[in-house]
Amino acid sequence: MIVAMQDSATEEHIQRVIERMVELGFNVHRTTGAAQTILAGVGTPDHFDVAEFKVLSGVHDAYRISSPYKLAGRNFRPEGTRIKFANGVVIGGEEVVVMAGPCSVESREQILLSAKQVAAAGAKFLRGGAYKPRSSPYSFQGMGVEGLKLLREVADETGLLVITEVMEISQIEIMLPYIDVFQIGARNMQNFNLLRELGHVRKPCLLKRGIAATIEEVLLSAEYILSGGNYDLMLCERGIRTYETATRNTMDISAIPVLKKLTHLPVLADPSHGVGIRDMVPAMALASVAAGADGLLMEMHPNPDKAMSDGAQSMYPEQLEKLVAQLRQLAPVVGRSVA
Repeated sequence: MIVAMQDSATEEHIQRVIERMVELGFNVHRTTGAAQTILAGVGTPDHFDVAEFKVLSGVHDAYRISSPYKLAGRNFRPEGTRIKFANGVVIGGEEVVVMAGPCSVESREQILLSAKQVAAAGAKFLRGGAYKPRSSPYSFQGMGVEGLKLLREVADETGLLVITEVMEISQIEIMLPYIDVFQIGARNMQNFNLLRELGHVRKPCLLKRGIAATIEEVLLSAEYILSGGNYDLMLCERGIRTYETATRNTMDISAIPVLKKLTHLPVLADPSHGVGIRDMVPAMALASVAAGADGLLMEMHPNPDKAMSDGAQSMYPEQLEKLVAQLRQLAPVVGRSVA
């Protein structure tokens, strides 16, 4: 159930509604926007009458939620979620945010050079894997904690924020001091135990769409994190597996406007994994922004031909620089700007 409070509702009015919802057996999630407070009641009480809440003091409206995802739906935050970072970066606002870097941290020299090139191109986040989920057990698996330390060190040196992938529950506490955003990869989109734990962490998360996941399944996975009280969540379209073999995956650009309509959460795009071919990444990045993406997560390596993972889809530094310049030209056409 959603209870939308009046603009003029006092804190006393809000608390009375919350108390009644709790009495009925709801878990109450509160969000307060610029002009209105929304109360989302999640749970399965035996019986309740929505009409009872419509007449309570301070209530503007109350209604049942028919969709299976309660907190991820746009009704919970009609104005949209904006995730703010200490350095002033905002995701989910008017600015498109660029995140870039290599697939994995390989050495201090490599990740420092990557950070300098990413910052010079105009990106705000450094991406790079310290722990790498690989299809083959014999492939490079990442540098672990040492990689996390290097990411933090070079990001601080270049004024960037850090996003990197978490693969299992045991890594959460280890990663907290070093990162700004937890990335949940496509393989873990339905790792519900991991999602539950991330719901209890007060650190932003980026949830990638699984390779064969429907949009409803993405939103239900998001619900696991939101239900724990972590509302700083972003979704990411990164391509799905289809019968097409010309590209590594099929970049589902249409998912971006669909998600923007269904959810209040910021929606990003990862065109590097979406197509898996570096020369096609810029076109998919531009198309994603035109479709409404709030940000881009892309792979760039100082020397992609010698990358230890995902070299074929990693852009050269000059490609990233050119792409960001093109994004700055495109963004105003769709009413946006580039952070």
